[in-house]
Amino acid sequence: MEEVIIVPIVIGTLFLGLPWLILHYITKWKQAKTLTGEDEQLLDELYDTARRLENRLHTVERIISADHPEFRPAVRNDEELAQIENYKTRRN
Repeated sequence: MEEVIIVPIVIGTLFLGLPWLILHYITKWKQAKTLTGEDEQLLDELYDTARRLENRLHTVERIISADHPEFRPAVRNDEELAQIENYKTRRN
């Protein structure tokens, strides 16, 4: 009697459950590959915030280097900062 119940469950799992599971995750993977509009907007905001923070850090480094001549900032002048910015915009 047990075999009568187990056989349809196994067949149902193999021919219905397994393909459904595989197709479900294939669909999820395809959706996850692309960036949504929200994702792109968030990346743009994060990039702008990072650029502003980098500019602030550059300003602080210039102020500190004016007060302490032995201090060497990571980015020494505006030309290097512009080169970094140009490199980043070319990548996009």
